[in-house]
Amino acid sequence: MVTAIVLIKADVASIHEVAESVAALDGVSEVYSITGEYDLIAMVRVRRHDDLNDVIPGRLNKVRGIRDTETHIAFRTYSQHDLEAAFSLGLPAAD
Repeated sequence: MVTAIVLIKADVASIHEVAESVAALDGVSEVYSITGEYDLIAMVRVRRHDDLNDVIPGRLNKVRGIRDTETHIAFRTYSQHDLEAAFSLGLPAAD
């Protein structure tokens, strides 16, 4: 599982609509509204690194109301939960 954290700047008047549209995209597991320089954080989780291209520049960056994004790839998870098992639920088996 590959995880990307996408920081999103959105048009202020459409933050709610942007968040809902981003959350509905395949590959986006969560969207958080935040304070500070960015308006939203989207968690993108895909099976392969190459799949990030389909989700982030392919769909997420094209959502109406998004002004700018910054993507960070997570290389290691520090958690006491089995996140790999949790996020693989409902995904088709890897080939």
